[in-house]
Order: sequence, then structure tokens, then C-alpha cells
Amino acid sequence: MKSMKPFLVACLFTASSLAAPPIVIQNATILTVTRGTLTGSILIRNGKIEEIGERITAPADAQIVDATGQFVMPGIVDCHSHIAADSINEGSVSVSAMVGIEDVLNPEDIAIYRALAGGVTTANILHGSANSIGGKCTVVKLRWGKDAHDMIFEGAMPGIKFALGENPKRAGNPSGQRIGAANVLRYPATRMGVEDVIREAFTEAKAYQQSWKDYNDKVARGEQAIAPRRDLKLEPLVEVLEGKRFVHAHCYRADEILMLLRVADEFGFKIRTLQHVLEGYKVAKEIAAHGAGASTFSDWWSYKLEAFDAIPYNAAIMTRKGIVVSLNSDSAELMRHLNDEAAKTMKYGGLSETEALSLITINPAKQLAIDNRVGSIEVGKDADLAIFDKHPLSNFAKVEKVYIDGELYFDRNKDLADRAVHEADKKKLLDKERELQRRAAPGAVRRPAA
Repeated sequence: MKSMKPFLVACLFTASSLAAPPIVIQNATILTVTRGTLTGSILIRNGKIEEIGERITAPADAQIVDATGQFVMPGIVDCHSHIAADSINEGSVSVSAMVGIEDVLNPEDIAIYRALAGGVTTANILHGSANSIGGKCTVVKLRWGKDAHDMIFEGAMPGIKFALGENPKRAGNPSGQRIGAANVLRYPATRMGVEDVIREAFTEAKAYQQSWKDYNDKVARGEQAIAPRRDLKLEPLVEVLEGKRFVHAHCYRADEILMLLRVADEFGFKIRTLQHVLEGYKVAKEIAAHGAGASTFSDWWSYKLEAFDAIPYNAAIMTRKGIVVSLNSDSAELMRHLNDEAAKTMKYGGLSETEALSLITINPAKQLAIDNRVGSIEVGKDADLAIFDKHPLSNFAKVEKVYIDGELYFDRNKDLADRAVHEADKKKLLDKERELQRRAAPGAVRRPAA
């Protein structure tokens, strides 16, 4: 048998020769979020930030990006999104922990590209809010053009969606249709019923967890034992109890927020984030004591009954009370201008520029436990960066380029140029088609060939 060594060496050489060259972004105002602001350069190599400084010696093979007059910030992280999911609500039951967003990711959703155009690089794709306990969530990087599997954020902690209030308690079937002469009534139909569903589900999960512990203990002792029947609905809840899966809970009112915190404390798990949490300012002390994060809106108000007590100072008040706060989109449209949403907290609550930017970068990264990888511009972190033509907190700022893992996924000028070429080609085809139709028309005068 011939040696494989020459073949392996050749493969390694080919791989290294095809590796992307390093990138140096020069002359930019760099908003690191966690390390202050400076004017200088960023060296990207192998998808990571290798060096940041006022003066960087560019490698001979580096691709130079001149960002004179422009601003570089960490890629925006959205802690609550539903884009790229073909379906988000399994509303036929109140506990649907067995279903998962990962199985319905749609990498061709145009909202991915549009979010990139707004500087977003990472998103937490959540199940909907039709259930007291909904489906499993998936954190993704917006790698436009890749397949669904390659969008998944490697190593991110999995999550699960809970929901309180009007959405899970509403009467009728999920689509609001009538079956026969009357609406179908699905339990729960009240706020106290929502609490009961959650409490009952975790009571079952604890019993299920104990049955597996008893089985494993018997096996460890060498005893014969029959394994418990797998329950795909309860397995994710056991992961919650064991700290292996985060809970992201849709909520609005202060009373229901306190209810969920009490239930979580009773069963020994933590709520990772309270989503929307529009009355969080009323119970900020209790949220901070529990250790939950809060992912809210900047100034949404009065769009439903539960939102009437919302105030634009909510994010700032919770921040001052020691809660890790983020701003999320919950909307493919809002996702395109989260930087503008962050700027509002400077007006309503007096947050600093850095604190405002933190709401859409390092704070949501902390809430998703991915802040060791993204959320700030630091050496060793993933090169997920957004370049703006003006300060990102300006209403007039536009995203020029977006990098994920050091790869360029959005380039405004290139896309505009490509669009112009496409429009020109389309015009030529239309002109040709019209000319053919004219020639084919009855009585058309044929022109001599040129």
C-alpha cells in the first residue's frame, strides 16, 4: 500500500492556499462597546479579530478596507426574532416543548438579507407565544447564502419559549376559526390557568427526571432495570431544571412577571430573559434579585390591552436597577433599524452612547451566553462587524458593510452596482421582446437587417 503522506500534505497545502487573506479595516472610528472608542484599524484573520489599534502593520497579503469617516461597531445581536422560520406556533396544545425552530429554519427568507442591511449578525429565533410553554429556540448567525445547518450558532446554549397573559390564554382554536357551531375552548383560558399549566408541566418533568435518575442508579449498581419511556415533551423541561436550556418568557404585566419568577424559584430554575416585559419597570427590583435579563422594546405602547402601561423609560429604569437589558425586534421590519431604537434610550432615560449601544450588542450576547464570542470588538472574538457611514445612533446612518466570521455578507455599494446591472439587463430583454412582438404583429413592416 502506498503512503498517504504525500496526499495529505497536498490536501493541507491546498486548504492553506485557499484560506481567505487577512483583512485590515483602516482609519475607522471603532466603537468597541466594552473597551472604549478609538480611531484606528482592525486586523481580521481566520474569522477572528486578531488586533485592534491606532496603528496596525498590515500583512503583505491583507485586503485593505478604507473606512475613513466611517464607524465600526460589533454586529447587532437580536434576542427575540422570528425571521427565517417557516412556522412559529404549534398552538394546538398548551405545552409544545417537543417541537423546535431548528427543524423549520428557512435560509432563503429575504428577511435575513434585510436584517444584515441593518447591521444584525446574530439572532435568537424563537417559537411563538400561543403556548404557556412553547417550542425550542435556536440562535443563528445571519449567514445569507448558507444552508439552514450552517446558519446555526455553533455552541450556543439552546432555549425554550414560554408565554404569559393574553396570547396563551385566548379562547378558541389557534387560527381563530369556528368548529361547528361554537369556538373550541383550549385550556388555559385565564391567567391563573397559564400558571397552572406551567406548574403542572414542571411537576411532571421532575417526576420524569427522577425516574431516569432511579434507572441510572440501578444500572450503575449492576441491577437489571427497564428504562423509562422517553417523553419528548418533558426532556427539554428536564434540561431547564438542570441548567442546560434557557427559558425566554413572553410577558407584559407586573403581576404575571412576579408569578413566573415565583414558580421558577419554587422549582429551582432561572428565567434567562423576560421578553417584552413592558411593565418591568414596576418590578425591576424583583427581576434583578431573581437574576433574569430583560429584552424589551424602546417605546412600543397601546398596541394591545396588556401594553397600555408601557413607558419609553422602561429600558433605562431596568438598566439602572442592575438588570441586563436588551432591545429586541420581534419584527422583520424593526430588525432593520435596531440602532435607531437604541438611540431612543438616550432621550428617554438618559443612557450614555455606550449604554445605548450595549442594548443591542453585548447585553443580548450576555443574555444568550455568547458574549465570549460576539457583542463587542475585542481581540479573540468572532469578526462580526457592521460598518456605518455615520455614527450608528444617528437617524441618518446607513450600513455600508457587514462581516460575519470575517466574511463579507453585505456590501451596500456592490449590491447597488449589481442591481444597476440587473436592471440594465432586464431593460435589454424587455426591449428585445417588444421588438419581436412588433415584428410578429399583423401588417408589421419588416425592417431590413442591419
